Amino acid sequence: MTKVLFVVSAADRWTLRDGEVHPSGFWGEELAMPHKIFTEAGWDITIATPGGKVPTLDRLSMSRTAGLPSKLREVAAYLESIKAELNSPRSLDKIDPDDFDVVFYPGGHGPMEDLSVDPVSGALLTKVLASGKPLALLCHAPAAAFAATNEDGSWPFTGYRMTGLSNFEEKLNSFGRKAKWLLEDRLRESGAEYSKARLPLRPYVVVDRNLYTGQNPPSSERLAERIVADVDASAAR
Repeated sequence: MTKVLFVVSAADRWTLRDGEVHPSGFWGEELAMPHKIFTEAGWDITIATPGGKVPTLDRLSMSRTAGLPSKLREVAAYLESIKAELNSPRSLDKIDPDDFDVVFYPGGHGPMEDLSVDPVSGALLTKVLASGKPLALLCHAPAAAFAATNEDGSWPFTGYRMTGLSNFEEKLNSFGRKAKWLLEDRLRESGAEYSKARLPLRPYVVVDRNLYTGQNPPSSERLAERIVADVDASAAR
Protein backbone atom coordinates (compact mmCIF):
# COMPACT_ATOMS: atom_id res chain seq x y z
CA MET A 1 0.00 0.00 0.00
CA THR A 2 1.25 3.47 -0.90
CA LYS A 3 1.94 5.53 2.22
CA VAL A 4 1.50 9.30 2.07
CA LEU A 5 2.68 11.91 4.54
CA PHE A 6 0.66 15.12 4.70
CA VAL A 7 2.73 17.91 6.27
CA VAL A 8 0.29 20.58 7.43
CA SER A 9 1.03 24.00 8.85
CA ALA A 10 0.38 24.46 12.56
CA ALA A 11 0.09 28.25 12.23
CA ASP A 12 -3.23 29.93 12.94
CA ARG A 13 -2.09 33.36 11.73
CA TRP A 14 -0.06 35.18 9.10
CA THR A 15 1.91 38.22 10.25
CA LEU A 16 1.95 41.04 7.70
CA ARG A 17 4.68 43.63 7.20
CA ASP A 18 2.85 46.29 9.23
CA GLY A 19 2.58 43.89 12.18
CA GLU A 20 -1.08 43.08 11.58
CA VAL A 21 -1.93 39.48 12.44
CA HIS A 22 -4.30 37.91 9.92
CA PRO A 23 -6.17 34.73 10.98
CA SER A 24 -4.97 31.86 8.84
CA GLY A 25 -4.17 28.13 8.78
CA PHE A 26 -4.53 25.48 6.06
CA TRP A 27 -6.78 25.94 3.04
CA GLY A 28 -9.73 23.57 3.15
CA GLU A 29 -9.85 22.46 -0.49
CA GLU A 30 -6.09 21.97 -0.67
CA LEU A 31 -6.12 19.42 2.12
CA ALA A 32 -9.54 17.84 1.61
CA MET A 33 -9.52 17.09 -2.11
CA PRO A 34 -6.04 15.53 -2.37
CA HIS A 35 -6.72 13.54 0.82
CA LYS A 36 -9.98 12.30 -0.72
CA ILE A 37 -8.33 11.36 -4.01
CA PHE A 38 -5.49 9.51 -2.29
CA THR A 39 -7.93 7.70 0.00
CA GLU A 40 -10.05 6.62 -2.95
CA ALA A 41 -6.86 5.28 -4.54
CA GLY A 42 -6.44 3.03 -1.50
CA TRP A 43 -3.46 4.91 -0.10
CA ASP A 44 -2.65 5.17 3.60
CA ILE A 45 -2.35 8.76 4.87
CA THR A 46 -0.54 10.17 7.91
CA ILE A 47 -0.97 13.81 8.93
CA ALA A 48 1.88 15.58 10.73
CA THR A 49 2.34 19.14 11.94
CA PRO A 50 5.12 21.03 13.73
CA GLY A 51 4.96 19.95 17.36
CA GLY A 52 1.93 17.75 16.69
CA LYS A 53 -0.31 20.78 17.08
CA VAL A 54 -3.87 20.43 15.79
CA PRO A 55 -4.00 22.38 12.50
CA THR A 56 -6.33 25.33 12.04
CA LEU A 57 -8.72 25.55 9.12
CA ASP A 58 -8.55 28.96 7.47
CA ARG A 59 -12.15 30.08 7.67
CA LEU A 60 -11.67 32.24 4.59
CA SER A 61 -11.22 29.02 2.61
CA MET A 62 -14.81 28.09 3.43
CA SER A 63 -16.31 31.49 2.59
CA ARG A 64 -18.43 32.26 -0.47
CA THR A 65 -15.45 33.89 -2.19
CA ALA A 66 -13.44 30.65 -2.02
CA GLY A 67 -15.41 28.58 -4.50
CA LEU A 68 -18.72 27.31 -5.75
CA PRO A 69 -21.25 26.39 -3.04
CA SER A 70 -21.27 22.76 -4.16
CA LYS A 71 -17.49 22.50 -3.86
CA LEU A 72 -17.49 24.19 -0.46
CA ARG A 73 -20.12 21.73 0.78
CA GLU A 74 -18.05 18.82 -0.50
CA VAL A 75 -14.93 20.14 1.19
CA ALA A 76 -16.72 20.80 4.49
CA ALA A 77 -18.28 17.34 4.52
CA TYR A 78 -14.97 15.65 3.78
CA LEU A 79 -13.08 17.61 6.43
CA GLU A 80 -15.74 16.61 8.95
CA SER A 81 -15.30 12.95 7.93
CA ILE A 82 -11.56 13.07 8.73
CA LYS A 83 -11.92 15.22 11.83
CA ALA A 84 -10.42 12.53 14.06
CA GLU A 85 -7.27 12.45 11.89
CA LEU A 86 -6.97 16.23 11.87
CA ASN A 87 -7.37 16.38 15.63
CA SER A 88 -4.57 13.88 16.30
CA PRO A 89 -1.65 14.71 14.00
CA ARG A 90 1.79 13.27 14.57
CA SER A 91 4.62 15.57 15.53
CA LEU A 92 6.78 16.34 12.52
CA ASP A 93 10.01 15.85 14.48
CA LYS A 94 8.98 12.23 15.15
CA ILE A 95 8.52 11.44 11.47
CA ASP A 96 10.96 9.37 9.41
CA PRO A 97 10.41 10.29 5.75
CA ASP A 98 11.85 6.92 4.73
CA ASP A 99 8.59 5.38 5.98
CA PHE A 100 6.58 7.10 3.23
CA ASP A 101 6.26 6.78 -0.54
CA VAL A 102 4.81 10.27 -1.19
CA VAL A 103 5.05 13.54 0.73
CA PHE A 104 2.36 16.19 0.23
CA TYR A 105 2.20 19.76 1.58
CA PRO A 106 -1.20 21.54 1.31
CA GLY A 107 -1.19 25.32 1.37
CA GLY A 108 -3.03 28.22 2.90
CA HIS A 109 -1.16 31.18 4.35
CA GLY A 110 -0.07 29.04 7.30
CA PRO A 111 3.13 27.76 5.62
CA MET A 112 4.21 31.36 5.03
CA GLU A 113 4.24 31.82 8.81
CA ASP A 114 5.77 28.60 10.16
CA LEU A 115 6.96 26.06 7.59
CA SER A 116 8.98 28.66 5.67
CA VAL A 117 11.37 28.85 8.64
CA ASP A 118 10.94 25.39 10.19
CA PRO A 119 14.27 23.49 10.23
CA VAL A 120 12.62 20.10 10.80
CA SER A 121 10.41 20.54 7.76
CA GLY A 122 13.35 21.94 5.81
CA ALA A 123 15.49 18.88 6.53
CA LEU A 124 12.62 16.59 5.56
CA LEU A 125 12.13 18.41 2.26
CA THR A 126 15.85 18.24 1.47
CA LYS A 127 15.91 14.49 2.11
CA VAL A 128 12.73 13.68 0.18
CA LEU A 129 13.73 15.78 -2.82
CA ALA A 130 17.07 13.96 -2.98
CA SER A 131 15.39 10.56 -2.56
CA GLY A 132 13.49 10.70 -5.83
CA LYS A 133 10.15 10.02 -4.13
CA PRO A 134 7.20 12.20 -5.19
CA LEU A 135 7.18 15.48 -3.29
CA ALA A 136 4.21 17.82 -3.74
CA LEU A 137 3.83 21.47 -2.69
CA LEU A 138 0.50 23.19 -3.31
CA CYS A 139 -0.33 26.91 -3.58
CA HIS A 140 1.47 28.63 -0.65
CA ALA A 141 3.19 25.42 0.43
CA PRO A 142 6.28 26.03 -1.75
CA ALA A 143 7.12 28.59 0.96
CA ALA A 144 8.21 25.60 3.05
CA ALA A 145 11.04 25.06 0.57
CA PHE A 146 12.80 28.18 1.87
CA ALA A 147 13.69 26.31 5.07
CA ALA A 148 15.51 23.61 3.10
CA THR A 149 19.27 23.67 2.65
CA ASN A 150 22.01 21.36 1.44
CA GLU A 151 25.04 20.57 3.57
CA ASP A 152 27.05 23.11 1.59
CA GLY A 153 24.47 25.83 2.30
CA SER A 154 22.97 25.84 -1.19
CA TRP A 155 19.23 25.67 -1.85
CA PRO A 156 18.08 22.17 -2.93
CA PHE A 157 15.37 23.56 -5.20
CA THR A 158 17.66 25.74 -7.32
CA GLY A 159 16.96 25.13 -11.01
CA TYR A 160 13.73 23.22 -10.43
CA ARG A 161 10.69 24.22 -12.44
CA MET A 162 7.99 25.20 -9.94
CA THR A 163 4.74 27.04 -9.54
CA GLY A 164 2.87 28.45 -6.55
CA LEU A 165 0.41 31.22 -5.82
CA SER A 166 1.18 34.12 -8.15
CA ASN A 167 1.70 37.73 -7.14
CA PHE A 168 -1.54 38.69 -8.87
CA GLU A 169 -3.53 36.01 -7.07
CA GLU A 170 -2.04 37.01 -3.71
CA LYS A 171 -3.06 40.62 -4.23
CA LEU A 172 -6.67 39.69 -4.97
CA ASN A 173 -7.06 39.81 -1.19
CA SER A 174 -6.51 43.29 0.23
CA PHE A 175 -4.43 41.94 3.11
CA GLY A 176 -2.20 40.07 0.64
CA ARG A 177 -0.87 43.41 -0.57
CA LYS A 178 0.70 43.83 2.88
CA ALA A 179 2.69 40.59 2.74
CA LYS A 180 6.27 40.68 4.02
CA TRP A 181 7.21 38.91 0.80
CA LEU A 182 5.42 37.39 -2.16
CA LEU A 183 5.85 33.72 -2.99
CA GLU A 184 6.29 34.15 -6.74
CA ASP A 185 8.98 36.79 -6.26
CA ARG A 186 10.88 34.84 -3.67
CA LEU A 187 10.84 31.59 -5.65
CA ARG A 188 12.35 33.41 -8.61
CA GLU A 189 14.92 35.21 -6.43
CA SER A 190 15.93 31.96 -4.73
CA GLY A 191 16.71 30.23 -8.01
CA ALA A 192 13.56 28.32 -8.97
CA GLU A 193 12.28 28.44 -12.55
CA TYR A 194 8.82 29.77 -11.74
CA SER A 195 5.87 29.64 -14.13
CA LYS A 196 2.12 30.17 -13.84
CA ALA A 197 -1.12 29.79 -15.77
CA ARG A 198 -1.99 32.43 -18.33
CA LEU A 199 -5.11 33.33 -16.33
CA PRO A 200 -5.39 33.59 -12.54
CA LEU A 201 -7.21 31.01 -10.43
CA ARG A 202 -7.01 28.37 -13.14
CA PRO A 203 -5.65 24.87 -12.47
CA TYR A 204 -1.93 24.70 -13.20
CA VAL A 205 0.52 21.95 -12.28
CA VAL A 206 4.25 21.73 -12.87
CA VAL A 207 6.24 18.49 -12.62
CA ASP A 208 10.03 18.50 -12.63
CA ARG A 209 11.69 15.21 -11.81
CA ASN A 210 10.09 14.10 -8.52
CA LEU A 211 8.85 17.59 -7.58
CA TYR A 212 5.15 18.30 -8.10
CA THR A 213 3.77 21.80 -7.56
CA GLY A 214 0.29 23.29 -7.97
CA GLN A 215 -0.40 27.00 -8.36
CA ASN A 216 -3.61 27.59 -6.42
CA PRO A 217 -6.66 25.95 -4.78
CA PRO A 218 -8.27 25.02 -8.13
CA SER A 219 -5.10 23.01 -8.86
CA SER A 220 -5.70 20.69 -5.90
CA GLU A 221 -7.46 17.87 -7.71
CA ARG A 222 -5.33 18.01 -10.85
CA LEU A 223 -2.16 17.82 -8.76
CA ALA A 224 -3.38 14.85 -6.71
CA GLU A 225 -4.66 13.01 -9.77
CA ARG A 226 -1.33 13.49 -11.54
CA ILE A 227 0.54 12.03 -8.56
CA VAL A 228 -1.77 8.98 -8.41
CA ALA A 229 -1.41 8.40 -12.14
CA ASP A 230 2.38 8.62 -12.00
CA VAL A 231 2.71 6.36 -8.94
CA ASP A 232 0.39 3.80 -10.52
CA ALA A 233 2.34 3.92 -13.78
CA SER A 234 5.61 3.46 -11.93
CA ALA A 235 4.22 0.47 -10.01
CA ALA A 236 3.03 -1.13 -13.25
CA ARG A 237 6.47 -1.10 -14.82
